[in-house]
Amino acid sequence: MKRILAASFLAATCTTFASAQSCESLSKLSLPQAKILSAETIPAGAFKLPVELPPFLADGAGVFKSLPAFCRVVVQATPSADSDIRIEVWLPAENWNGKFQAHGDGGFAGYIDYAHLATSILGGYASANTNTGHDAAVPTDASWARGHPEKLTDFGYRAVHLMTALAKDVIRARFGKAPQYSYFLGCSNGGRQALMEAQRFPDDFNGILAGAPANFWSHLLTSGLWDVQALGVNDASYIPSSKLPAIAQAVNAACDAQDGIADGVLNDPRKCSFKPESMLCKNDDANDCLTEPQIVALKKIYQGPRDASGKQIFPGFLPGGEEGPNGWFAWITGPEKGKSAIGAFTHNYFANIIYENREWTAKSADLAQSVKLADEKTAKILNATDPDLAPFKMHGGKIILYHGWNDPAISAINSIDYWDAVRAKLGGEQTDSFARLYMLPGVQHCGDGPGADSFGALAFFGPKDAQHNVQTALELWVEKGAAPSSLIATKYAGFEYASGVKFTRPVCPYPQVAKYKGSGDPNDATNFSCAAEK
Repeated sequence: MKRILAASFLAATCTTFASAQSCESLSKLSLPQAKILSAETIPAGAFKLPVELPPFLADGAGVFKSLPAFCRVVVQATPSADSDIRIEVWLPAENWNGKFQAHGDGGFAGYIDYAHLATSILGGYASANTNTGHDAAVPTDASWARGHPEKLTDFGYRAVHLMTALAKDVIRARFGKAPQYSYFLGCSNGGRQALMEAQRFPDDFNGILAGAPANFWSHLLTSGLWDVQALGVNDASYIPSSKLPAIAQAVNAACDAQDGIADGVLNDPRKCSFKPESMLCKNDDANDCLTEPQIVALKKIYQGPRDASGKQIFPGFLPGGEEGPNGWFAWITGPEKGKSAIGAFTHNYFANIIYENREWTAKSADLAQSVKLADEKTAKILNATDPDLAPFKMHGGKIILYHGWNDPAISAINSIDYWDAVRAKLGGEQTDSFARLYMLPGVQHCGDGPGADSFGALAFFGPKDAQHNVQTALELWVEKGAAPSSLIATKYAGFEYASGVKFTRPVCPYPQVAKYKGSGDPNDATNFSCAAEK
């Protein structure tokens, strides 16, 4: 019935928007459950950010200087009395490629991702993004959700779906026709949004790119509670960031050469035999060793949370990639005790959404009670764990998942667990006909780390051919039926494309791994091949 109604609405809107309209005339467009706040043509190079970009997006700010003219449409959607969803739809002033490219948000959202809207315009796409129904100074903030269940629903799934439907209406009105193909790109919470779209609204997009998905939200944040308690209940357990280089060095000494080449990157860290006990301080405490309480804490972080019966609640973090500004320093240990990103996300989730108590603290929280309550209150709204992607497949959709093996924010095993669940539900052959999973060795959360982390996923620069760019590979799969196999990822010397290439590596469809052929430059991807892991 829902699909019949959707088809009827589409037919009606196609008739209504039969002829193209100017950008400014879009301000008079009538939209269901929404209104246009503004519609204006932005001249080439003239866009000024209305807000300061979050730090994790600031590196892409340079793209605005090179933007061609485009039409900027600001929308307010109100699907409930307590909803205030802001959406921006950007449309090329000319040379539209006929496609729609939507972007997800990280963390608890609360911002418009202007940098990625800009990259879409540079590529000729119409694009959209939403703050998911609230504004926040930092993406770890969830205070907006306390006492506002409708806003939580907007964040969980409603805002992105509405954004998609409304953006298509705006595109149809502006150009006189619907986009020929629609794509969704997101990492972290954006990866969760991507899977939510595929599961709940399988007709919204033709192609979906889901990176490091935070799709098991209730258990992911319970894992955060486990990590915070492992490091913080006992002051002696805290592992300062000054010890992370020594841990990374010990991991590499134990496991780096297992894949045939010592390069600071673990091909499959599940095979790493590193034992934290090997780092026990022999004399006084120092930065190159761990005390007994710190060893216990480190083992808990690698192990991940388990209930009283020993059942895994969420997978632990894998060894490797502990160093670096986007590694454990940022996410797990923090610059000092109690200052990690995981700690901030965990506190905001449980204090504002689960217990709705500003005074809640992780230190005294009961793990079993917390995960039970988290599932009861938010699993149906926030979790995107349904393995039945058959409706998305029937729609002709294609989906690519990717995850860095050494992600310090969301265990990479979570993506493998979901992938295995999809294959168990649909069968291996059926899954392979429309889905791929790529695991990136040495890569941290949505990028960074010692591994080759650039392969076109949400990147601001780099080559656009299908071999080096996963977005291009996805589009070729959707539009030409050319299924992707191995891709090539690049590690650049710096953020800028012009900084030069350090090395390249194949990125293989899981469960294959890239193996060194035994000769040739190990910094060149051509000297590796994808093969099944033994």
